[in-house]
Amino acid sequence: MNCRKQYFGFTLVELLVVIAIVAILASLLLPVLSSAGRRAQGTVCTGNLRQLGIVGQMYWSDNDNRAFAYRGETVDSGDLFWFGWLERGGEGQRRFELTKGVLHPYLGGRGVGTCPGLAYVDSRFKLKATGAAFGYGYNLHLAGGIAGPGVRIDRLAKPGGTVFLADAAQVNTFQPPATNEHPMLEEFYYVNDRERTAHFRHGKKAIAAFCDGHVGQVGFATSSIDDRMPDQWVGRLPGELLRGTMDEP
Repeated sequence: MNCRKQYFGFTLVELLVVIAIVAILASLLLPVLSSAGRRAQGTVCTGNLRQLGIVGQMYWSDNDNRAFAYRGETVDSGDLFWFGWLERGGEGQRRFELTKGVLHPYLGGRGVGTCPGLAYVDSRFKLKATGAAFGYGYNLHLAGGIAGPGVRIDRLAKPGGTVFLADAAQVNTFQPPATNEHPMLEEFYYVNDRERTAHFRHGKKAIAAFCDGHVGQVGFATSSIDDRMPDQWVGRLPGELLRGTMDEP
């Protein structure tokens, strides 16, 4: 008696059905995974700003409740800023030292990482230094302007409604390799109520540390989003979160 081997497998129709089911499942899972990734980025950023908010209060306590200046003196062919020392020179080629920042001594030598929501590896991103430097902006009104002196934090009418630090970035068209025809995103270091330097990179929201120590998400001022790179959501914070709650010094 002849015995025939039987082979079992998927028919073409069955394979197409399986492929369709996998595609449907992938389409359902991708938004969930993307949303989870965004939430994780927000969690890291919130932790960074909460840490900076705590050490900011430590600094104020040690300095008669006076906010620190945004910018300091020129040292070793570079400039001291509140966040560190940045060498002068070509974009993307400058040395950067985070340890020279005014808050660094209060961080116990650990430092604070950059926000993962700021796309440093994007082809449209322009580095300021040789690597990622800083992605948070200081409320320039607290600093008393570019050169200071800083305001008295204990004279704020509503410290819980006044931003200390927030997600920041800028659209650059004036420093190579950026041009008017090829605008690029870059990290930035202050926010105010006049310039579009706040970055609403967390679901069209910016994360901010407030002067009372809490951290929260804030929206952008009406019609403030920079139309040169509208998909990057760079704009201004509402003025009342920056200077509207401040008493006269």
